[in-house]
Amino acid sequence: MAKSEAAPAVAAQPGEQRPGVVQELKVTGHLMTLDTGLFCIINEANPNAASFGGLPGVRVSPPPIDPRGVEISGFRPDGWLSANGDAALVKIPNGPSQILVTVYQMPNMADAAPRLQVMQLLNGAAAPAQPARAPEVMDVLAHIQTRGDVGSKFGEWLGEPGSQNWIEGFAVAAPAGIAATDISYQAVLGRGWLSPWVEAGQYCGSRGMALPLLGLRVRLQGEAAEQYDVVCEASFVDGLKAGPVGNDETCEAPSLAALEAIKITLVPLTKTRQTGRGRR
Repeated sequence: MAKSEAAPAVAAQPGEQRPGVVQELKVTGHLMTLDTGLFCIINEANPNAASFGGLPGVRVSPPPIDPRGVEISGFRPDGWLSANGDAALVKIPNGPSQILVTVYQMPNMADAAPRLQVMQLLNGAAAPAQPARAPEVMDVLAHIQTRGDVGSKFGEWLGEPGSQNWIEGFAVAAPAGIAATDISYQAVLGRGWLSPWVEAGQYCGSRGMALPLLGLRVRLQGEAAEQYDVVCEASFVDGLKAGPVGNDETCEAPSLAALEAIKITLVPLTKTRQTGRGRR
């Protein structure tokens, strides 16, 4: 009786998707050392990514031992940095600290390695201290995707709800007679993760890095809190809206979608009392 022979295994072609086919990937790990601060790690867009399931892909994680409070927040819920230009924020509270960067790529292919960019957004010394260069007549400034710097008055929408153009950063000017130190604000960067407080007139966020904010928080104190109540509203690229919220309250979507429009209103407390609204 003739012995049957198994059919020879067929090597999987790069990017091939067939039932029963297992592809071997080239996986490498790297320990990257960063100083204290806030960093953005970007897996630059690769024109071949769509043909190979988003590869080369990258995952950024704390090291298995002694993470030293490292916080990592990606803009994708699954944590991947695909070669479609995905990015992650890394916060190092007590540097120097290490992060583990794991790279997944197709073997033996030209241009298979990822092109990683590491950008420092904040150093460990202080929050950004660049004054916003808004026109004097404007109360709020935002840097909006595809539009650049745009200004508005208190009580007006800044950004266009439904436009899908996210806000990358913003600044708030103090009204006449109010000290800059009496108004401060933060940007939402991730779930439970906010930027450092900055004072009125200072820019909070980034410019031209394609890094959307996910919400905001405004706080009044001193003379500002005695004269005004603050109300914040926002809309997001997924169609959700948040607010109105009051003083020192976070304005964000449950989905943590990117911020596309904001409205910050300062209401004189005398007017608040007359309408029976009261402090939030």
